[in-house]
Amino acid sequence: MIRISVLALVLLCWAMPCLAADMEITPFRTVNQSPLVQIFGLPAESSAAVTPAGRLTVGLTQDIASEYTVSGTKSEQIVLDGESYRWTLAARYGLGGQFEAGVEIPYILYGGGFLDGFIIDWHKAFGLPQGGRDNAPRNRLNYSYSKNGVRKLRMEHADSGIGDIVFSGGMKLYDVNVSTSHDSLALRTSVKLPTGDSSSLRGSGSTDFTLALCGSMNNFTEWGSLGLFGSAGGLAMTRGDVLADQQNNLVGFGTLGLGWGPAEWISFKVQLNANTALYHGSTLDELSKTSLMLVTGGALKLPGGYLLDIGVSEDVVVTTAPDVAFHLGLSKTF
Repeated sequence: MIRISVLALVLLCWAMPCLAADMEITPFRTVNQSPLVQIFGLPAESSAAVTPAGRLTVGLTQDIASEYTVSGTKSEQIVLDGESYRWTLAARYGLGGQFEAGVEIPYILYGGGFLDGFIIDWHKAFGLPQGGRDNAPRNRLNYSYSKNGVRKLRMEHADSGIGDIVFSGGMKLYDVNVSTSHDSLALRTSVKLPTGDSSSLRGSGSTDFTLALCGSMNNFTEWGSLGLFGSAGGLAMTRGDVLADQQNNLVGFGTLGLGWGPAEWISFKVQLNANTALYHGSTLDELSKTSLMLVTGGALKLPGGYLLDIGVSEDVVVTTAPDVAFHLGLSKTF
């Protein structure tokens, strides 16, 4: 709520007439960074813009997430305490004016991190609940889950390496771009291969398929550009290695966002990411509850045609996503 208020204040301060701006509002390329969620093939790309024929779009994203949650019942106990760092190199090439093909290669690092003290002080300054983080060992890595006395997940040592590689495709369904507006609709699909080490939570051990419909509407007015975007789709997974007997094979996901670009070089935006539960057979929210997270921030158009996304995400449905995650995304079309 605090971040939403800050964003609203910034928007009000910038609210002044300007010439029609061409800063289009585009989605953040990020997903739920929980260690038990990011291993699956939820797509980070939800843009309705398909790369033009013969052009290449290259992007590099970084997501730093800090998570602390401890829950338990008589039969189940879970601890997710640590930080994850995910860098993803992505490339998409336009084919025939209507299609594109792409690839994403992630590099993932888990560790105790350094953000615990900052988050504790932040919560204390604004009177926010600590959720037990202030009483736990700082900068610790401990991912564990037990059910009926059986330890089903345990990771306590830092690890890094290549994650699951994704191949993607897109097809333009509708695209009308005039001086005052730009409306787009696209169909996107992806295949995630089990190239990462599932024992270190750099992959799921499953092959995942997604299909999603993505749309956007941008209007260019004297007050700047106004944008609305969203997506909805499904994820199908083969049986993986992580909590295999509790893994769901079908998951729904979607995004919804809006933004405002007061000038050609800057925009502010808010985005909701949702996905249904990836696991069953549990009463714990961390595993069995639909996830909803909020991303706030904006984008900067840099010299040379580069676009820089800057965002901060938090768990709207508590414990279903990391407490806080920081997102940076740099991209350019050549």
